[in-house]
Amino acid sequence: MRKWKSGIAGLLLGVWMAGGAVDAAGIQGYGQGCRYDTENRPVGAVEFNAQYGGYDACALSGDDRYILLTFDQGYENGYTAQILDTLKEKNVKAIFFLTGDYAKKETALVQRMVDEGHVLGNHGMTHASMPRLDRAGLEEEIMSLHDYVLDTYGYEMQYLRPPCGEYSEETLAAVQALGYKTVFWSFAYVDWLTDQQPDPAQAYSRMTQAAHGGGIYLLHSVSATNCAVLGDVIDSLRQQGYLL
Repeated sequence: MRKWKSGIAGLLLGVWMAGGAVDAAGIQGYGQGCRYDTENRPVGAVEFNAQYGGYDACALSGDDRYILLTFDQGYENGYTAQILDTLKEKNVKAIFFLTGDYAKKETALVQRMVDEGHVLGNHGMTHASMPRLDRAGLEEEIMSLHDYVLDTYGYEMQYLRPPCGEYSEETLAAVQALGYKTVFWSFAYVDWLTDQQPDPAQAYSRMTQAAHGGGIYLLHSVSATNCAVLGDVIDSLRQQGYLL
């Protein structure tokens, strides 16, 4: 398996995701919830780690000193290069969860992620709801992208984020059997609607006030707001004593 210069691999040791709705097929939808413990961690994340950590699934990382920045890469909206510039300037390594479409179309950006020491994560070849696939379909959804990225970029992915945060206990076990860890998040907000972007000042306040040890931030690089505030958010999180 690939060794990461960023050291992110050693941080993802927990799991997170309680409190989601369960449908008749046993499919759960993840959400961190609105309750927080005395350490400002979402209670749902803490409970998810406790319940599903045995499947190598996590929403909180295993190191309370750190906050991890992660980006879901479904399509390109012109901001990823600027986000990479900011991460390089601030000496921060992030995880970029790629869909198959992104990995195939945005070769220069993906290669830059690899060259600059970021982590490539698997977000599914077609962004399919994984619990709605049979076992063969799930393996194809994950491993076809795994093999494509390995063949194209020489990079072996190890972490997966289920599209739409949909999972079941069976999918967590199946992902683990494929050699992957499942990564959710402990902070997210509505940043992906490109025609309804959050106010930058409000977004900055939400991201910085939500800081907690072991945090995994879910962001989208299609967001003009994220691009605008990222550097200041990184500075604030560091001033609060967290490593990134």
